[in-house]
Amino acid sequence: MTTTSPSASAKLRARLDHPIIDGDSHVVEFMPAFMDFLKEVGGSEIEDRFTARFGRNWYQMDWDERRRTRTMVPPWWALPTENTLDRATAMLPRLYYERLDEVGMDFVVLYPTVGLGFPHLDDDELRVACCRAFNEFTAAYYGEYSDRMTVAAVIPLHTPQEGIAELEHAKSLGLKVAQIPAYVRRPVAAIAEQYPELASQVTWLDSFGIDSDHDYDPFWAKCVELGFPAASHSSGMGLDDRRSISNYMYNHMGHFAAAGEILCKSLLMGGVTRRFPELRVALLEGGVAHGCRLYADIIARWEKRGVDVLDRLDPANLDIELARQLFEEYGGSMVEGKLDGLEGALGLRGIEEGVRDNFAAMEITRAEDFRDLFIPHFYFGCEADDPVTAWAFDSEVNPFGAKIRAIMSTDLGHWDVPDMRDAVAEAYEPVEQGVISPEDFRDFAFTNQVTLYAGTNPDFFQGTRVEDAAAAVLDNA
Repeated sequence: MTTTSPSASAKLRARLDHPIIDGDSHVVEFMPAFMDFLKEVGGSEIEDRFTARFGRNWYQMDWDERRRTRTMVPPWWALPTENTLDRATAMLPRLYYERLDEVGMDFVVLYPTVGLGFPHLDDDELRVACCRAFNEFTAAYYGEYSDRMTVAAVIPLHTPQEGIAELEHAKSLGLKVAQIPAYVRRPVAAIAEQYPELASQVTWLDSFGIDSDHDYDPFWAKCVELGFPAASHSSGMGLDDRRSISNYMYNHMGHFAAAGEILCKSLLMGGVTRRFPELRVALLEGGVAHGCRLYADIIARWEKRGVDVLDRLDPANLDIELARQLFEEYGGSMVEGKLDGLEGALGLRGIEEGVRDNFAAMEITRAEDFRDLFIPHFYFGCEADDPVTAWAFDSEVNPFGAKIRAIMSTDLGHWDVPDMRDAVAEAYEPVEQGVISPEDFRDFAFTNQVTLYAGTNPDFFQGTRVEDAAAAVLDNA
């Protein structure tokens, strides 16, 4: 079923000399069908645990209880309703497939809605079962449309082993993208041991590259071996600065970027992109601003705190006698009788040798190394209406003339797309406004998508509508 007149997006696509790939649209799970798969995977007990997983939630509380428990308001009215055709499209794979020309897209990579949260479930059995059931559900119902769409496999990652097991299963189902969490919440051991009832409330974020109790290198190696790009679409709502009990939009603004930054920093500074040069990682729906800032930030910090210049900050450099003379001469009543503890007041404290070089895992020898460890590996999903996307392509601002790898990620199926037919045309508006070039848009809507999704799997687009065009990109990469 399609509308009768060509959409603005369809007209735009007809004028372009390159395909359009959407790097992040959404399926909205038809839950009765999903539940069949969950029951098949885990049995009736898992089905019951899924149904009861939230317990007493925000909707069941009065305001006194919400304030007392600081229970975050959940997302509400998160799916469009004014456009019934679009709402059904997100839930019905054949309808989605039939409407791709109408919405101006040649190929789409689809991510879950409910399933976005599956890797974050803290019930080990339920988490693994939900991820497996989702992957089997989408392989069964979306697989026949693989020439124009693919659904990302949901991968649990509380341990490297469970991640590897589901990657291998996803591969056997014909799935090609790994949706991983940006972090895993873990209990703080000291609190959990002394106060077990608080274990789920006092937590830290394991982001897999820095300070983890697990070695995740086998998982990254398996991603490369099986040809899976890794994409994170985790929520940052619930982080300490995004826990309003009353305002969904307060919690929502910037939350995907916050979660994506956690993972991006960890993989970069933990040396993962150094050890696995073929790994490709997407941070979805947060826009590119946090990627541009992080890229510039880490270079600036290395220039001031890299191991070669860090000695400038060594407390041993300080001439304590000269400092004492200056304090005595200029300190007056503020310091009178207080200079016996001057060394402490000046912060003359050493630091362990093993933590001095914060950039050691990246093996940096020159500032340009950051470009090589960052730019080819990280991709940032940007929605069609995001005005900051142009920053990605500003090589005069980004260090070393880099263009950050932004990918068009329209978020079809969710509330921020009132009409699916408008998204591609909206994404093209910066070209019409002279903010980015047509070549930049080609990278945004096609080339960067190809190098992300086919970077570790050259056959990713084989058999698809964009096979020949994608092959030409890879040949020239």
